[in-house]
Amino acid sequence: MTLCGPLKDGPMTFTMTFILHPKSCPLAVIRSLILQKKPNIRSMSSTTGGPRAASVVVLPRALAPAFETFCRANRGPLPLLGRSEPGTWALTALGAVSGTRADRPQFRRFEFGACTGSLASLEEHSEQLEDMVAFFLGCSAPLEGAWEKAGLPRRDHRGHGLTGAYKTTVPCATVAGFCCPLVVTMRPVPKDALERLVQASCSLMGEQGQPVHIGDPELLGIRDLSRPDYGDPVPCPPGEVPVFWPSQLTSLEAVSGSQTPLAFTSAPGSTVMADLKDVEAPAGCLTPEGIPEVHLVSQDPLHYSIASSLAVQKIRELETVIAVDPGNRGIGHLLRKDELLRASLALSHAHSVLLTTGFPTHFNHEPPEETDGPPGAIALAAFLQALEKGVAMVVDLRALSLFEKLVEEAVEQGVLKTPLPLLTYQGGSAGAAQAFLCDERDPKSPRFDHLVAIERAGRAADGNYYNARKMNIKHLVDPIDDLFLAAWKIPGIASTGVGDGGNELGMGKVKEAVKSHIRNGDVIACDVEADFAVIAGVSNWGGYALACALYILNSCEVHGRYLRKATGPSHPPGKQHWTEALPSVAKEEKMLSILVQHGVRSGVSGRVGMEVDGLPFHGTHAQMIQTLLGVTAGRK
Repeated sequence: MTLCGPLKDGPMTFTMTFILHPKSCPLAVIRSLILQKKPNIRSMSSTTGGPRAASVVVLPRALAPAFETFCRANRGPLPLLGRSEPGTWALTALGAVSGTRADRPQFRRFEFGACTGSLASLEEHSEQLEDMVAFFLGCSAPLEGAWEKAGLPRRDHRGHGLTGAYKTTVPCATVAGFCCPLVVTMRPVPKDALERLVQASCSLMGEQGQPVHIGDPELLGIRDLSRPDYGDPVPCPPGEVPVFWPSQLTSLEAVSGSQTPLAFTSAPGSTVMADLKDVEAPAGCLTPEGIPEVHLVSQDPLHYSIASSLAVQKIRELETVIAVDPGNRGIGHLLRKDELLRASLALSHAHSVLLTTGFPTHFNHEPPEETDGPPGAIALAAFLQALEKGVAMVVDLRALSLFEKLVEEAVEQGVLKTPLPLLTYQGGSAGAAQAFLCDERDPKSPRFDHLVAIERAGRAADGNYYNARKMNIKHLVDPIDDLFLAAWKIPGIASTGVGDGGNELGMGKVKEAVKSHIRNGDVIACDVEADFAVIAGVSNWGGYALACALYILNSCEVHGRYLRKATGPSHPPGKQHWTEALPSVAKEEKMLSILVQHGVRSGVSGRVGMEVDGLPFHGTHAQMIQTLLGVTAGRK
């Protein structure tokens, strides 16, 4: 026997099906189900096939269009399975409810945003329901099936009752009167099984199986995992990582925030059953565009990111392309796999980035800067601006006037869309670096969450700064290295160094290889380490590659969904500007011309002309830019 009610969803019609077995079910039980005086208890927490569990939201007719739009704008926590039309759905369609205890209320009543009651049925409100609309939302992913598919020992959380769910500080996309924080559930996962579980979860449930955060709960605004906002906590043992999925309990926050005079929702842990079958493997998750890979971005705070296999493959190809060694310096010995990938993932999650560049290798000339560094830094800045991230640049005080002119002319010629704030740092007291990086010197309030140095003179072990010929140029360099050293002690600030010889800021991460394999490395090796060391044949290429990698990541649906926590539109409003913000031969030719007009010289030859590190722009550098753009676009 089945009890059905139609659910309208565009041109399709879904059916709510409640399965009873008449031979084993007394007539009185069937009658009580129809009258909604007793819940039909059936747990779906461990099933991966058959009818799907759905939660219910019942709202006044006038709010239905806005709530439907709100759900479609926040598909992660609010996957809309279907909806009714006023007066066309039977009250019995809300009669079969899944729960873990027979005495658990099935529904909650909200009045003007406040929960005013827990109800066993909606029978007493049948008159009001005639002018209301029911929405049916898919429930949280059945993770037990993913555990089995990943080959992990099955974990039974039923002893904890309703698995804990947490309100975050992540806002859902606002639609009309609906505005609320994202609610998530958490499961601890062994570190070495993270990627297997995420891939298994996605293969079973498509994008709904993809987590929205892996790592430190405080990055979601969750201060204490032992105190969930809904349900019971699930312990996270040492050596395991908290993984968070979006929860349909977000709908309760949305209803509460709407302040509507009357609304109803499923009670937490209670669901109705829909006959929408779970599919084994959505097609998108079987292709490189849909297979998620998990990569560590930060240890403090602990943070992993996700991107598709195709995106990761492209970024690895970029890393290989820029690693050619035209100067035969031996940079191949400095390479570490996936530094570009991890740096770009960290930058993709950053909100405010501080760039630095400037290597005064020509100490007998004015200006002493070289043409390697500023073009790569400004190319990266242009793309960060297109992503609507905060971006500024810190430079030597003696070079401030030069960089002001470079930025002004870059904007005039279309290399940059908007001016780049320029800062200086001269050091000072022991806390000067922290004061520069943090609001009111508070390490919990950093002004920047990622520092990037591109061809920036780096401090050696003896405290001096050297060019490749072992000439000490300390008198021309401000102690910007101190900012990178301070960042190590401030959780939440990552750092990247881009270099081509080992004496650049951030190359302390590979200093032993520099000392062993780079000419004069025992003297010139930078001693200051960055989280990520991107090695390139010419440092500008590293800046171009970072911009291209950010384009790849932000164009990747898997990474984009993770980045926005499965809320908001899948295609950000500014996406149409990303392509034009990428480095191009035309823009980089303009940038190099600006440098030449101001007398900036090539690093190797010392000539003032259209070359970088002694290599001609037309030919070597133009070809590199075209190759990077080809990889980015997927052209072979």
